[in-house]
Amino acid sequence: MLELTLVPRSDFERVSAGVVDPDARILLLADMCRLNALTAVKRAGSGHLGSSFSAMDIVAFLYFEQLSTATLGWEHPDRDIVFSSKGHDVPGTYAALHALGAIPDERLLRLRRLGGLDGHPDVGVPGIEANSGSLGMGLSKGRGMAWAKRHLGRGGRVVVITGDGELQEGQNYEGLQGAAHDRLASLIAVVDRNELQSDRPTEEILALGDVEAKLRAFGWHVLACDGHDPAALRAAFAEMRDVDDRPHALVARTIKGRGVSFMEHPAALAAGGGMYRWHAGAPGDDDFVAAHAEIVARIDARLAGLDLDPVALVAVPPLEPEPAASLEGEPVSGAGAAATRPRVSDEYVAEAYGAALLELVERDERIVVLDADLASDCRVRGVELAVPDRFVETGIAEQDMVSMAGGLARQGLLPVVNSFASFLASRANEQVYNNASEGTRIVYALHYAGLIPAGPGKSHQSLRDVSLLAALPNMDVVQPVNAEETRMLLEWALTDAPGNVAIRLAIGPSPRRIELPAGYRPSPGRALELVDGDAALVLCYGPVLTHEALVAAEALRARGVRVAVSAMPWLNRVDEGWLAGVAERHSEILVVEDHAPVGALGDALLRAIAAADLPRAPRVAIAGVEGWPACGTPPEALRAHRLDGASLAARILRALERDRPAQ
Repeated sequence: MLELTLVPRSDFERVSAGVVDPDARILLLADMCRLNALTAVKRAGSGHLGSSFSAMDIVAFLYFEQLSTATLGWEHPDRDIVFSSKGHDVPGTYAALHALGAIPDERLLRLRRLGGLDGHPDVGVPGIEANSGSLGMGLSKGRGMAWAKRHLGRGGRVVVITGDGELQEGQNYEGLQGAAHDRLASLIAVVDRNELQSDRPTEEILALGDVEAKLRAFGWHVLACDGHDPAALRAAFAEMRDVDDRPHALVARTIKGRGVSFMEHPAALAAGGGMYRWHAGAPGDDDFVAAHAEIVARIDARLAGLDLDPVALVAVPPLEPEPAASLEGEPVSGAGAAATRPRVSDEYVAEAYGAALLELVERDERIVVLDADLASDCRVRGVELAVPDRFVETGIAEQDMVSMAGGLARQGLLPVVNSFASFLASRANEQVYNNASEGTRIVYALHYAGLIPAGPGKSHQSLRDVSLLAALPNMDVVQPVNAEETRMLLEWALTDAPGNVAIRLAIGPSPRRIELPAGYRPSPGRALELVDGDAALVLCYGPVLTHEALVAAEALRARGVRVAVSAMPWLNRVDEGWLAGVAERHSEILVVEDHAPVGALGDALLRAIAAADLPRAPRVAIAGVEGWPACGTPPEALRAHRLDGASLAARILRALERDRPAQ
């Protein structure tokens, strides 16, 4: 078994106290944080190393030298505030906070686990000042903090770290001009200018051009430096203190993956055939060992040059065993990059979507595919490579992408819009509404929908998208149960649907192979019966919770309770004839939502029952994701929300016992 190690806090204290040269001290502390971030991500099985490593020297400089927090404390009103708007670099931030004593060992080692650390910044962690979400929010939030400090007479600066690709989001420019108008001299934006996005260069995705000139044009005091040079960072921050009539922006030139030679851009980009593979995901064992050895060797060489002992490493206890996960923890950067046609598997909804979409694009010249810097994760790279003249890369700009799709549709084209569900349905909701009001046809592909994978945390778990879209009068919201139904529903959406379609897609493999009956075709408003039974009906959708519903039914059948399970791909449409047949056979229905309990399939079913003339209306209970979604492994998150098979079986038994006549 691979042995994992951690740099203890005592070694950070030894270096902080024993290294006089400030530049050497920051570079050492940064590498020690890199080592701990590497271990945390490897142990978690997913995370973001490329972004963490590119910003690590900046984070170390801020946390170990610049911030007043170390002396004032994490809650002092006059403290300096620093937070990351891009959020992907949070493993490095967690490592720095651990070194400063804000995060204990055991919590750092539970990155992306229940009760540990979320996969993206969360204010529930000491030292984290703001939650990240859809990119581009940080400058506006920093503007609010700086304005409030001035209004309340509080001291301290507000430092917001942004990614260069993140500057494609339009909200940044609202924040830039607003902060300049307010003359917020305590606000500092640090741009991590590593020139690389999730898997391709920024200038290929959406060219930013002269970032310094753009920032200067908004009225900011703009500086640039080598983001890996503590002396240069120190000089830049010193110069900021001499300018007190406007906000400051530092364009820090960095290297994505800095500190591990085979992760560093541009060498890693060349090794990947033009694709960067270290943005997301955990390294394999061999890569981990090589990266770990390289960082340790550099740390020890620097310590030896200062006549200090080598870094002390302590063994990390193994994680407790987990049941088999229902889905992967995180998409892997560069997936699907090598081939124009993605692989297809009966267990992979996302792969089936990508392959079916490419076939439909080649068949219908009206179809245009739009992407927001997630071509690999959304499995649309095949279209980009095979039919580039009908692929539009908008960059990290969901609102622009959706309104552009509206313009394409008004000209008679058939747009297919792709992004993660949590970003697309919410950030661009007004744009979706506006498009729908024009009566055109657009297909919205909502990737990463639902509770699982839960490791990235609440910013990526999409549990409100159905409620945001289902109320539109000409919008069908659907979610397929397997790869075969994915192909069918996508073809229906692009050829037969009367209006707009939002198709929710799971990002990883199905926990089981779900067979469709011979000759099956999706029929609007009708569910597919998977298991027959007379005790109750479990109505579900999507591969994850359909699997859990089947687990529940199998457990109950072993106890002599025959529960029916039906997969309902139509989340806001219920066929009256189908409903009448269900009501005749079942008096008890449990709707299992891969969504919040409000605004999705359960509510649609209740409305349909209320509107129908049924001799006997079934009782409906809804099991959904209550409250904020849990961050952790798939089994942890499902158990936390009582949506695993065992919990669903217990719910059904309680409902049946409640309805049983008293003896």
